[in-house]
Amino acid sequence: MWGIIPAAGQGTRIQPLAFSKELLPVGTRFEGGTERPRAVSEYLVERLAHGGARKICFVISPHKDDILRYFSDRVGGVDFAFVIQPRAAGLCDAIFRAAPLIHPEEPVAVGLPDTIWFPEDALASLPDDRFSFLTFPVEEPRHFDAVVAEADGRIREIQVKNPNATSRWIWGAFKMPGRIFHELHALWLEREREDEYLGTLVNAWIACGGEAWDAPLGTGYVDVGTLHGYREALRLLGALEPATDRA
Repeated sequence: MWGIIPAAGQGTRIQPLAFSKELLPVGTRFEGGTERPRAVSEYLVERLAHGGARKICFVISPHKDDILRYFSDRVGGVDFAFVIQPRAAGLCDAIFRAAPLIHPEEPVAVGLPDTIWFPEDALASLPDDRFSFLTFPVEEPRHFDAVVAEADGRIREIQVKNPNATSRWIWGAFKMPGRIFHELHALWLEREREDEYLGTLVNAWIACGGEAWDAPLGTGYVDVGTLHGYREALRLLGALEPATDRA
């Protein structure tokens, strides 16, 4: 299974930093018996690996070579690939940069590198044969993409940063067969790449007869891309997660 990490954004909400926001130290880990700072994106790498990913593609900008250097070694049985997004052009543009790597018969999972969520093995519960969103309850869904689903779990719509969101469940990661990944890519191209946000593309996919499913398995979710989120992540980690070894 492939994991895709879109990491080409500029991180303006938490800048200035002297490094890419995906390397922001959050919590610690032990390496060779020594406690060291842990980059926020390591949490997502760990969660993708728990979900079954053995190959992870970072989509980075030409200026984020520090991410390449940081993850250039094999980590925990995971191999890394790096794809360039020449300019920041939205989430859809970023994830579809990885399309040449994805085989139609191979599952693919996507997460956001400046988030931390629990439980860390939640992706493993998502099936390989359907398009599923891992969702989390939050207090202010208007800041995220809220997922509105039927009682059977079928997603009706995704409300993209809607101030009047009708669901408090937001997506934090998703998984699908490679075939659906390529079908979404084709739809995005057909729509002349107008979708910056994944949610609007998924709504178009559903309107065309496609199916997407809600997996409300999340218990905690923090966006570390703001100073408030950074403080909340430190609180969440202190309450829920001890420092762990990097493989």
